[in-house]
Amino acid sequence: MIYCLTGKIIKKTLDSAVISCGGVGYFVQIPATTGEALPPVGKEGTVYTIMNVTENDVSLYGFATEEQRECFKMLTGVTGVGPKAGLAILSIMTPEKIALAASSGDHKAFTKAAGVGPKLAQRITLELKDKVGKGLAANTGFSGNIAAPAPTSAPAQAVAALVSLGYAASDAAAAVARVDETLSVQEIITIALRSLSRI
Repeated sequence: MIYCLTGKIIKKTLDSAVISCGGVGYFVQIPATTGEALPPVGKEGTVYTIMNVTENDVSLYGFATEEQRECFKMLTGVTGVGPKAGLAILSIMTPEKIALAASSGDHKAFTKAAGVGPKLAQRITLELKDKVGKGLAANTGFSGNIAAPAPTSAPAQAVAALVSLGYAASDAAAAVARVDETLSVQEIITIALRSLSRI
């Protein structure tokens, strides 16, 4: 399996890149956010990859960070979510926003991605709610993997703090999702605690 590619970027579009490594040009499908994060054509860049092998196809999917890569793996593990839908979701949402939306049950956030209808969006939140809630609660990143970088956004830190106070991860995420994410961690926690006390 190819874990990552580092090399000269030969070609780059919104949804793909060609990276030259050791004289071989690898075609990698990417979300729009990775396309924006990669350096311009002619410069050296790195993508973290997932190789998908089927009867008729071998495809490489690339991501700017390991967290995006883990998020893609978790999304495509949901029944009905293929690589195309996974890339579409990661094109409009960061892994932390995906985790917050899934753990708070906000399926409408996923319908903004191309090719994701209401039924599929509900399935994503249903299947990922507990998985991502544990990762947010443990403050260990999207996948809940200890090796993954801890969430650094104010909402993710607020969820972790509320869980440490004894609230369920899904309740904490739902309360935080209703708060303006541009506020400080302390302000988010204060407002979320008010809404949790009414439950």
